[in-house]
Amino acid sequence: MPLMTKARLRKLAYAAILGIVLAAGLFALRPKPLHVDIGRVEQGSMQVTVDEEGKTRCHDRFVITAPVSGNLARITLREGDPVKKQQVLALIAPVPLSARERDEQKARIAAAEDVQHSAEELVHRAQADLAQAKRESQRVDKLVKEGFMSQQTADRAHTAETTLTDELDAARYRASSAAADVRLAKSGLIADRGGKGALFRVRSPVSGRVLRITDRSERVVAAGAALLTLGDLNKLEGVVELLSSEAVKVRPGMPVILENWGGSEPLHARVRLVEPYAYTKVSALGVEEQRTNVILDLVDPPPALGDGYRVDAHIIIWSRDNVLKIPASALYRCEKTWCAFTVHNGRARQRAVSIGERNDQVAQVLRGLIPGDIVILHPANDVQDGSRVAF
Repeated sequence: MPLMTKARLRKLAYAAILGIVLAAGLFALRPKPLHVDIGRVEQGSMQVTVDEEGKTRCHDRFVITAPVSGNLARITLREGDPVKKQQVLALIAPVPLSARERDEQKARIAAAEDVQHSAEELVHRAQADLAQAKRESQRVDKLVKEGFMSQQTADRAHTAETTLTDELDAARYRASSAAADVRLAKSGLIADRGGKGALFRVRSPVSGRVLRITDRSERVVAAGAALLTLGDLNKLEGVVELLSSEAVKVRPGMPVILENWGGSEPLHARVRLVEPYAYTKVSALGVEEQRTNVILDLVDPPPALGDGYRVDAHIIIWSRDNVLKIPASALYRCEKTWCAFTVHNGRARQRAVSIGERNDQVAQVLRGLIPGDIVILHPANDVQDGSRVAF
């Protein structure tokens, strides 16, 4: 009996060892879990932006041209120099006018006077529009206080009033420039009035800074030749060239964030105008694109910015707080909807997801997920529903 017991125990031991070996073999041959990167479904703020490079420019530029042909004295000003209104910018010794040139100059005077009258009419129109906008703004504010209109309507009315104020300033600048052009055109007859040796003084129509000098050397210039460009760096605006398919999403008043302008903090701006026409531009890849300009009003631009400086513009076309969002890299198309893999108990589970707005980083979740869900980022083709995963 004892000998049989020992033999039986020996068989049981061998069987146990064999079972352990088989179990170890099966465990070793079991597929290893797939290593994945994960993210989380979170609640928070979200923005959708239209991103494009842009540049700054003076709200109003003034290209000063030679009103008469003659010998231009060397320009002593430098780029960046401040100038005052009516300051002498250049001196021209005009050549005597022939009968044809005299007639041309008189025609130029008549054309300049017509432009001046048109600019003055635009000033009157802008004044009337601004007065109407102020009355409308006051009326809307009263209705908002009484609860008949929303605050958003009042904000639109205030934005329209601000825009029309800027347009009135621009119209006044254009009228001032047109009046200066009339004076310049009339003084083009100085050679006939002053006789030999008379000097024509080219004066600044506005106060500002010299942005660019075409050529400061003494030389002979023809009437209409560009001499220098003036502008007011205290009144900068931004211009962004958007694809027409992106520009249709932008509306006046939308906030804009400007980055990579050279400072440590981003700048803030607002959309003032989406120009109503598009133009064809060839991209770096040789593709023809339809683009349009979006004009921005800068909010407190820093003194370091100048005319023609590069910025990265992010126009905020949609913004919400307390949004359920998922990393965009976790989404993939499955049939006619969006799907994502969640992780539960070490296994991947495919979930159909309904999304709303999205940007390059995250997407708004409408249905299918809850806050705190763990999702797989950049799911590979070998990740399937029920696959074992590790992270």
